[in-house]
Amino acid sequence: MSSPLLRVQGITKKYGPNTVLNDVSFEIGKNEVVGLLGDNGAGKSTLVKIMSGVVDATAGEFFWDGQKIENINREKTEELGVETIFQDSALVPQMTITRNIFMGREITNKFGLMKIKEMDAIASNVLDSVVTIEGIKSPKQLVSSLSGGQAQAVAIARAVHFKRSLLILDEPTSALAVRATEALLDYLRQLKGEGVSSVLVTHNLHHAYQVCDRHIVMNHGKKILDVRKEDTTVEELTAAVVGGAEGIRRYREGRDY
Repeated sequence: MSSPLLRVQGITKKYGPNTVLNDVSFEIGKNEVVGLLGDNGAGKSTLVKIMSGVVDATAGEFFWDGQKIENINREKTEELGVETIFQDSALVPQMTITRNIFMGREITNKFGLMKIKEMDAIASNVLDSVVTIEGIKSPKQLVSSLSGGQAQAVAIARAVHFKRSLLILDEPTSALAVRATEALLDYLRQLKGEGVSSVLVTHNLHHAYQVCDRHIVMNHGKKILDVRKEDTTVEELTAAVVGGAEGIRRYREGRDY
């Protein structure tokens, strides 16, 4: 049996006396879409930042394709092929759409000069084919001129262009209209066929159930449910998110949660 693409073991994160994540372990399989669910304060975004290498865990281990990776950081996860769409989009408003998409990974010629036309063409193609957001007229537009949904589309375009092995999406549809949301969910299905795994963090359980092969539910920094789609229902996921471990128990007993 092949190793999972990513396995985290015993991940704990403390900020002073506060424990944000408590001994969290799970894995992401190859060609798998996993939903990471939970209410506000469950620890999802912190877990995403640790998986992405931008925040250090207080304790725990990180395995990639069966190999333990020491001293994980963003440079290392980028080498492994992990791309993340963070909840705050992390864009520079004073720069163009193209420059934001390629920031730090610009396409250059042999003299080190940027190939702006080539990058503009790629930016336009990704925005048109993946996110299908309306109102963006040119990749030369400044991000400061965009709406919240359009800016989110730029962050998504950046991540999907550079994705290679694992795409992590932290609430990617929160600012998107229905059409753009459906296009993104369709894209996650397409990625499976291309050999790319995804982690979808969302409050919309119907979106998660629609596209995810497996669901992980967090509650107060702990993993309380890890279940395949065929073994659960939207109602059970709702019970887990709303009521925690007690909610799961009451749901399985046929009681209100």
